[in-house]
Amino acid sequence: MRARNLIATFLSAAMAVPAGPAQAGVRQSRVVSANPVSHTPHVLDGIVNALALVGRTVVVGGQFSTVRNAGGRTELTRQNLFAFDLVTGRIDTGFRPRTDGPVFALAAGPDGTVYAGGAFTRGLVRLHLRDGSPVRSFTAASYGGEVSSLVRRGRHLYVGGAFTQIARATRTALARLDARTGAVDPAFTVTPGGGATGETKVTSMAVSRDRLVLDGSFTTLDGLPRPQLGVIDLTTGKVADWHTDAYAAECLAVFPSYVRGLDLSPDGSYFVVVTTGGPAPRTRKLCDTAARFETYAKGNKIRPTWVNHTGGDSLYSVAVTGAAVYVGGHQRWLDNPYGSDTAGKGAVPREGIGAIHPITGKALDWNPTRARGIGVKAFLPVKKGLLVGSDTTRLGREYHARIGMFPMP
Repeated sequence: MRARNLIATFLSAAMAVPAGPAQAGVRQSRVVSANPVSHTPHVLDGIVNALALVGRTVVVGGQFSTVRNAGGRTELTRQNLFAFDLVTGRIDTGFRPRTDGPVFALAAGPDGTVYAGGAFTRGLVRLHLRDGSPVRSFTAASYGGEVSSLVRRGRHLYVGGAFTQIARATRTALARLDARTGAVDPAFTVTPGGGATGETKVTSMAVSRDRLVLDGSFTTLDGLPRPQLGVIDLTTGKVADWHTDAYAAECLAVFPSYVRGLDLSPDGSYFVVVTTGGPAPRTRKLCDTAARFETYAKGNKIRPTWVNHTGGDSLYSVAVTGAAVYVGGHQRWLDNPYGSDTAGKGAVPREGIGAIHPITGKALDWNPTRARGIGVKAFLPVKKGLLVGSDTTRLGREYHARIGMFPMP
């Protein structure tokens, strides 16, 4: 546990953090400490699915009802959304929106606002941080399925999920909106198709200056074969000349679509995808793995630069910072290509959370541990550390209920 005299250090750094999308990528020169800070608040039930930073305010989304300040006893009602100060950890008493369903995605908006997407009535909303009220000029709502991913790049908001309509326009699983008004951009019409279970869905996205990377339950993008993973060239608004069949193979039948989180490197040159799927030792299948791909590779059947296997446990979330690739799920091991719900030759224990070397693809020594539960559903790298959101209460061998932060050493 870190003493509260670290707050002054966090203050000077946090004040320099601009309001902008976390998806733009935060570069860190070192691996974060394995010792969490002491001042993050606690989420007392449910699960945290999403995190976003707006200025020095951390917004938290998920499916929960009660939160509490660190060191406090007073329980506060918060319905699936709340906010706290990055520096002090104190819960924002003014930001009190309510949603009638879980929040799966967040993104920082302009002018002190945040976007939230999920499985609630509107599906998508832009909120004022000052009081949690909706921004009236943002009129977009989604229909036909949940919103599962949001990334903002300048004046554009990219929305992914399982919807069939958004802002009164027909869009299947993917849309680009005006970040201020929510109007659908008619010039961006890339359409995913061929969902594994009949439902087409974009699960996760990441954006750079000229590329949008997305994964999910689809086999095509604009009719081109892109099994579960694709890249869009934002300079043209078209599907990039980037194809892999790495996720065309089937994992266990209960996981017809098994890609989960993805994240781009801070410079946008590569990205990492994490998966569920079940054990598949001694095969080329990417079930229960983290895999690095090069963003600007071209052609067909692109192979991953490296693959790290858990040996049978799901990974749900990933954050790439330059110094490390952080992965979270309910894994027991990394470096485990020969394991089948066992520790195979070379496996290293990394309970619930771990870090991978971005070049070699091997597990780093960093091993704070986390109570496994369902798994880490959200990472948020910031200049002075790494925020983690999950469904359990032990992080770094300490009590940190569903929210925690590892500082820079």
